[in-house]
Amino acid sequence: MAFTQSKDFIRRRLEGVSSQEEEAQIPADFFDEDPSPASVLIPFFRKNDAWHVLFIRRTEGINDMHGGQVAFPGGRADEADASLEATALREAWEEVGLDPKHVEILGRLNSYHTISNYLVTPIIGVIPWPYPFKLESNEVARAFDIPLDWLSEPANHTTTTPEVSRIPFEHEVTYFKPYAGELLWGVTAKIVLNLVLALE
Repeated sequence: MAFTQSKDFIRRRLEGVSSQEEEAQIPADFFDEDPSPASVLIPFFRKNDAWHVLFIRRTEGINDMHGGQVAFPGGRADEADASLEATALREAWEEVGLDPKHVEILGRLNSYHTISNYLVTPIIGVIPWPYPFKLESNEVARAFDIPLDWLSEPANHTTTTPEVSRIPFEHEVTYFKPYAGELLWGVTAKIVLNLVLALE
């Protein structure tokens, strides 16, 4: 599918998505406490007359369970954040130097409950391109983009149920084919699929 839609079309489609509706495969009694709110920014931009999506690869660190993985800029909400949009913008500024003034928010996707007990809300925003990113090297090893058309192609991703897992209940894991040497999988991959479904 070729995504040639305008910003206004994307905004209208996202208005139909309920951000209060949780995407979850986790049993209700699995955790002893409520999930911590968090958000990620899905930065969209136009390049070569096509929509692209910005990703980051996290720096590998001893105390980071997600080190080395592909993700979106984002993190846990702070009490000082006025909204989950503010959380996503703050984290993008801290991690890749994306000025909040340069982000046009288009909407949200459904929140997703992670196995690390975060309730992650994806925030979609349009940014200018090219952009002078400034990566925080302690957190981000690389920033790169993937065309939305490639992400939406069914042949480029699959969803499986692992036969062996450290997680003590049946669950699905989404994987994309490697793109430019980067592997997109797990929660980030699931969020991408939810985005594609919302825009189709």
